[in-house]
Amino acid sequence: MTELASHAVSGGNSRGRRHPESAPASRSEFQRDRDRVVHSTAFRRLEYKTQVFVNHEGDLFRTRLTHSIEVAQIARTLARALRLNEDLAEAIALSHDLGHTPFGHAGQDALNACMRDYGGFEHNLQSLRIVELLEERYGAFDGLNLTYETREGILKHCAPKKAQELGELGRRFLDGTQPSLEAQLCNLADEIGYNNHDVDDGLRSGLITVEQLEEVGIWARHVADVRRDFPQISGRRLIHETVRRMINSLAVDLIGQTMKNIAEAGVVSLDDVHRAPPLAAFGVGIHAEHRELKHFLRINLYQHYQVLRMTNKARRIVTDLFGAFKEDPRLLPPQYQEMAKADKPRAIADYIAGMTDRYAIREHRRLFAVGEI
Repeated sequence: MTELASHAVSGGNSRGRRHPESAPASRSEFQRDRDRVVHSTAFRRLEYKTQVFVNHEGDLFRTRLTHSIEVAQIARTLARALRLNEDLAEAIALSHDLGHTPFGHAGQDALNACMRDYGGFEHNLQSLRIVELLEERYGAFDGLNLTYETREGILKHCAPKKAQELGELGRRFLDGTQPSLEAQLCNLADEIGYNNHDVDDGLRSGLITVEQLEEVGIWARHVADVRRDFPQISGRRLIHETVRRMINSLAVDLIGQTMKNIAEAGVVSLDDVHRAPPLAAFGVGIHAEHRELKHFLRINLYQHYQVLRMTNKARRIVTDLFGAFKEDPRLLPPQYQEMAKADKPRAIADYIAGMTDRYAIREHRRLFAVGEI
């Protein structure tokens, strides 16, 4: 096993758990975090939550679950190359989307609008709420009792008011310090994952074309190399080989630039990481190409009329459900009726955010379609 860098998170410099537990016998504390996430109810639900395409639109499109697994693979590769804590990187990657609503960002936007007067809704804060409170698996505590470092990595961004409410975990958003390098890498592994895999899914769906992508620098550069190396290549093989090379070039650049940043900042300890500016980064050229690809996907895929039709339906479903439960909390399942006695809007948000796409569709039919029960 590769020896960890002095600035990596380890069992020796971890800030531990909120509720003390005896050390695991045959795994690290961060392996324990990963295992708890994998066995959680919220993680299983990700199988039926939208990435871009709603689950029933096709069997081969990414879901939140497959996206999380792919991000974990990228994060582990990056962490190993930089001699960081792979288990922590994997735990963060697997848990970063636990709080996502049904129907992806459309569902989140709708739920945030519904919660505007009640503190709002943000999926990474909901992920934290799940692992700290909502999972019910242990007799000794609510949530999963994950380490501070995993919870820190889940919390990608946070408004100052909310940061104050979170205490020590939110302090970095007030004093301008940084999370661990493992957390920083997971943020960028997430971007690498969804950008490149959305290209794959977008092409599979037919909503974007190879010809359109020829105008995007990072695609054009890599597809030209693929065609040079394999003159007869075409179809899905051409797409997969190009996407694979794009992911690899982003990862290699990220590793190299991050190593350079660490050296230039004189980082030798975890405290140095916290005090330094953000260290995990792409080089200038790759960063520009990456942004160009993100812009292309936003205009040509996420705002495609067929995607917008589905997201419009999704917003209506979430908004209708919230309104019905707010008007009459007795429509909620008993567990959430109890929670609603203390905070009705937040209990409703917890219930809706926990739904899969297909469960939300069925629940909407039960409440609003004549003849459904």
